[in-house]
Amino acid sequence: MGQRLTQIATRTGDDGTTGLGDNTRVSKNSLRVHAMGEVDELNSNIGVLLCEDMPAGVRELLVESQHQLFNLGGELSIPGYELLKPEAVLALDEALAEHNEHLPRLQEFILPAGTRAAAQAHVCRTVARRAERAVVALEAQDALKDTPRQYLNRLSDLLFVLARVMNRHRIDGTVGDDVYWKSERLARGTEE
Repeated sequence: MGQRLTQIATRTGDDGTTGLGDNTRVSKNSLRVHAMGEVDELNSNIGVLLCEDMPAGVRELLVESQHQLFNLGGELSIPGYELLKPEAVLALDEALAEHNEHLPRLQEFILPAGTRAAAQAHVCRTVARRAERAVVALEAQDALKDTPRQYLNRLSDLLFVLARVMNRHRIDGTVGDDVYWKSERLARGTEE
């Protein structure tokens, strides 16, 4: 990996370019830089989510995802390099199965709402989807391994599930629920 920064204000980006991990310079508007930025924004939003009260196991899972997203950002910053391993996707699959097992089956769409932690998990989910789209756009231009796309896809699914978990987790010990969409079709009791 490229040199670690010892100085933040280098002024080398004043011309609209940025350095990649392999020391090449690219436009700050390149698809690669967009993908790196979306992953960084996702990681930052997960950091905000971690400020909330949540079950210890969920916290550990989110902290691990931050480390894996840092690996993903590093992989994106060095064309042809692999840092994010397929095992990271399998770990998300296992977490999805574990947390889904304890949730009631959804009967309707839910709104991205509820507790502040759940709402922030939904923000993270939408940023994960945007990061996934940015990686897919980059894949159309440059060859990438499957793992980055798969990881972001699975992480967005997990964040949806964790939002549901956090809507049920209350500091006072009571059990909450999701916030359901008020469908006009369901209100009428008809199927269209």
